Amino acid sequence: MMMPDTNANVLTAMLREAQEAPQVVARLLESNAPLCRDLGERLRAAPPPFAVTCARGSSDNAATFVKYLLEIHSGLVTASVGPSVTSVYEARPRMRDALFLAVSQSGRSPDILNLARAGRDDGALTVALVNDTTSPLASTCEIVLPLHAGPEKSVAATKSFIAALAAGLQLVAHWSQDRALLEALDTLPDVLARASATDWSAALPELSDANNLFVVGRGVGFAVAQEAALKLKETSGVHAEAMSAAELMHGPWTLAGDHFPILVLSQQDETLSGVNDLVTKLNEQGVPVIVAGAAEGPATVALPGVEDAHPYLAPIALIQSFYPLVNAIALARGRNPDNPPRLRKVTETV
Repeated sequence: MMMPDTNANVLTAMLREAQEAPQVVARLLESNAPLCRDLGERLRAAPPPFAVTCARGSSDNAATFVKYLLEIHSGLVTASVGPSVTSVYEARPRMRDALFLAVSQSGRSPDILNLARAGRDDGALTVALVNDTTSPLASTCEIVLPLHAGPEKSVAATKSFIAALAAGLQLVAHWSQDRALLEALDTLPDVLARASATDWSAALPELSDANNLFVVGRGVGFAVAQEAALKLKETSGVHAEAMSAAELMHGPWTLAGDHFPILVLSQQDETLSGVNDLVTKLNEQGVPVIVAGAAEGPATVALPGVEDAHPYLAPIALIQSFYPLVNAIALARGRNPDNPPRLRKVTETV
């Protein structure tokens, strides 16, 4: 087994920026509250028939989180539309009266801009969740919800991803006027601070030695499974695939085994029973299972989580706890998480 590097906890730019997330979210919640109240009032007055999300990379993972929130909490059918539909195929999907949500760090990718313009031209209410408020995307969309993450130098997005999750959750909370959710949202900076201090190093020996693994989530937690898998690929050179706990049982779990572990991220909600059953079945098959969050069962490694977090906040806390672990995995594998090979901070696709 590969021995973890003794410098695995070095403070990279990625880790430092991840540690800034609680302050970023506190700033975002305060600054964007009036914008979300106004937008929520507008959406209640003229409910959209459906919603559209538009994003790439980590931002698309954040859009997955918003999709689940809108469909579970608000009952609004939400579709992720591929930007190439307009930029490459030159099609014009009908989006009149829809809520169009574009999520981006830089706001500069041509394909995202193309779809946003198509949405606005067709009469959708276009909203940008974007870190750079001087970007073309911010100018293109009718409403801008800034991410307030500040400069992010590491190629791997951390604080801007967490900010995008918080921005989407804040919008849903104000739109629905869910008092319990609004009160829970106020606790998010503290939840993230506690999550950032959580020690997940027990998973380092197992994961730093793996070249392939599944990251499993379900429901509102699936988005952070996607994000964790992406981070493992880009920072650590690990072939990690995000998988729904339900989909895993339809065939893919046959790949798992001694050198193909499974990382399970879970929250305390209606999905938990099924996730617990999955952990038990994997253990019975001799598959190494690392469990983080609310799931219980005979895991190879059990990682601590933030207790008593609202189910919609719990996935955000999980990814906050994950970032120090993936930083350590990258370093243990002899890689620089701030500068992965062949990647740039801003990726512009057509």
